[in-house]
Amino acid sequence: MNSRQRRGVILLLLSVLCAFAAFVGVLSVISDVNSKVGPEAVAYRVKRDIAPYAELSAAQFEQVKIPKRWLPDTAVTDIAAVERKTALTTLQAGSLLQADMIVDRPQLKTGEQEIAIMIDAETGVAGKIHPGDKVNIIATFEGKKDGAPDVSKIIVTNARVLNVGKLTALENEGDRRSSSEAVPITFALETKDTQRVAFAESFAEHVRLALVAPGSDTSLTPAERMYTLEGDK
Repeated sequence: MNSRQRRGVILLLLSVLCAFAAFVGVLSVISDVNSKVGPEAVAYRVKRDIAPYAELSAAQFEQVKIPKRWLPDTAVTDIAAVERKTALTTLQAGSLLQADMIVDRPQLKTGEQEIAIMIDAETGVAGKIHPGDKVNIIATFEGKKDGAPDVSKIIVTNARVLNVGKLTALENEGDRRSSSEAVPITFALETKDTQRVAFAESFAEHVRLALVAPGSDTSLTPAERMYTLEGDK
């Protein structure tokens, strides 16, 4: 073997060694990335904005893969979980679907209707009233004529709470709102009570809730529903 051939062999061996070193380097990088990222898990992302209380279906979400170590514990990993569910609040397009964003679809009894209204945070409902509770709904109205007394009226007794939403900032609505935050409360009511609540939510000065103790449903006469300050004199 002459000197030229020896140089060729040496260069070939050097090339092989460099290629092997590069291969080892790539494997090292891949191994390092895998050790940091770990295995992936399936999750679901919202395709388009979904309104609060809207019924959910699998078609509203798209499957994505996320490193398992970065996936929140509350992330929904089985799309079947949205069946018979509704959105608890607005679901923004592109957001990761999580279990605390959805609730069971309300179960209405025969003759009941579902209605949701905003209740001022100052009434203390946040954290104290939960789905399944019963409440009395109280509305206060200004006197109909000059000099007429203001009136507080229990418009609905034993209203069944279906859902309690998240604290929400209110837009300026004039003097009727005394709080800048409110909580959406959903009730199951008969038709007449639904109309009473809708009327009060639109025209009452304030709408408040009074929690009814379990097993002690409120029973009132028509006279007991109405209160004026003059009545205490």
